[in-house]
Amino acid sequence: MTRNLRDIIPGDWSLWSDTEPRVIKPLDGGLTNQSYLLASSQGQLVLRRNSAISRALDLNRSAEADALRHADAAGLCAPLIHCDPLRQYLVTRYIEGVSWRSEEPTALQRLAALLRGIHALPAIDTRLNIEEKIEAYWQSVNSQSGFYPALSALDKVVRKHIDQARALSEGDSLCHNDLSRGNLICTAAERVYALDWEYAAMGDPFYELAVIIEEHKMGEPQQECLLADYLQRPVAASDWRRLQHWRVIYEYLSVLWYAVQFSTGAMADPNVREEIFRRVRQLSVNGSMPNG
Repeated sequence: MTRNLRDIIPGDWSLWSDTEPRVIKPLDGGLTNQSYLLASSQGQLVLRRNSAISRALDLNRSAEADALRHADAAGLCAPLIHCDPLRQYLVTRYIEGVSWRSEEPTALQRLAALLRGIHALPAIDTRLNIEEKIEAYWQSVNSQSGFYPALSALDKVVRKHIDQARALSEGDSLCHNDLSRGNLICTAAERVYALDWEYAAMGDPFYELAVIIEEHKMGEPQQECLLADYLQRPVAASDWRRLQHWRVIYEYLSVLWYAVQFSTGAMADPNVREEIFRRVRQLSVNGSMPNG
């Protein structure tokens, strides 16, 4: 463990547990936050200690708390136990399950149903402003890094995709915005839950779809199944165009995220630097594709 056991349990634990919780083990999966499985008077809980670079990553913990309360009421997330008013940590009930896999039978249908549920939740005050998030990320990127010029050159290309995605938008919904493999849990009862809502905000649902397709590396047949199940209708040409714009935008935000991690020292491994270069090269190809 990277922390002393005594330092893991928050000092105000009595706000959410009758007896002092005990750390069972650290949990894998988070790239920035540290999470631990706890034993408590309420059963097994998950304690998430928030990232020390939350500001650099432009994370809005108040928005996360608002989204979690709505999702908790709808049964779409791990039941919420305590949200620290100082935004240093979060406690939820532990959900026993496995990471969602797109290859499983009915997996795409169940994910589409989860997405429709999330996007039907009440609105929150925070909106995903792509330009502001890009600017926030750039403020933490080291201008002396070797990847800076190539990454900077992509900015104008991506701005065109932002304009075209916005023109195709049909309105904002509450979105999770980070439904990677580690943030989707499937239980034995085949229910799918969304974890880690720290990027939640109002935004275009097609950005959410783009995140999922990129993170889960879905091929075109899976993409079409997911879109059709989500939209509850055949996929139109305009849907594909809209999705492609958001995929490019997400790829750009993703590589900027890695650049922030590398620049701040949160991920100083040379492999991260190589991953940034790889993503920049890929985005140079995808971003220049015809986008009608």
